[in-house]
Amino acid sequence: MVRAFAQRGTRLVLVANPGAELNHACAEAKKLGSEATAIISDLRDRAARTQLVAEVLQRFGRIDILVNNAGIEFTAYYHEQEPQNILDVLGVNLEAPMLLTRLLLPRMLERRRGQVVNIASLAGKSGPAFEESYAASKAGLLAFTASLRATYRRTGVSASVIVPGFIEAGIYTDLKARAGHPAPRVLGSLPPEAVARAVLRAIEEDRPEIIVNQWPVRPLLAFIALFPKAGEWVVEKMGSNDFFRAVVAGQKKPPGK
Repeated sequence: MVRAFAQRGTRLVLVANPGAELNHACAEAKKLGSEATAIISDLRDRAARTQLVAEVLQRFGRIDILVNNAGIEFTAYYHEQEPQNILDVLGVNLEAPMLLTRLLLPRMLERRRGQVVNIASLAGKSGPAFEESYAASKAGLLAFTASLRATYRRTGVSASVIVPGFIEAGIYTDLKARAGHPAPRVLGSLPPEAVARAVLRAIEEDRPEIIVNQWPVRPLLAFIALFPKAGEWVVEKMGSNDFFRAVVAGQKKPPGK
């Protein structure tokens, strides 16, 4: 995403925690001729979110585009997860995007210009096993985006949601390592550049939702919605639940096994 925005000359503020790759990302943006600033901020902390927005507005005066891409997940049996794990997932994946958007909306509305892009997941549409908190947070982003679009239609301020499947970066890289193998081929995977292209397309065309997946899945999602019982069977046969089951099993293996 940094490269894609930088190639269009966008001034960037990159936020992460703990932010190990932030300086590298800023350097890449600058090589492409874009101004980039790195800020380390823990988006689980409500005060940190408010401080983040205040700092960016003080430095740049306005924020035209907000991309809510921060995300965490815990793959485990739900009853074995610590309550704080559940709150952290909801805090970063759903609460932070909603409240950051709330903080920015008044100024966007004053200028009658602004776009919020939320990065959800197909997990929010299919609810895979062992991903209760993550799936719930991403489903919440889908509904949040739809409501935002409806509320602020014709104001110059809008919102879009990107719905990736398995992307060869970040969380999926970690999941593969823990499972010991990739997700089933029928589900497929894509490089992160596909998500970046979708983000730009969503902004340029004001698209409500873009699914990013190797294979077309809207017909399958429609089938699941129309026939939930049969859809549940289809999802099970596709192997995603088994993949996440393998992730959990891999986490519980003793070191070196």
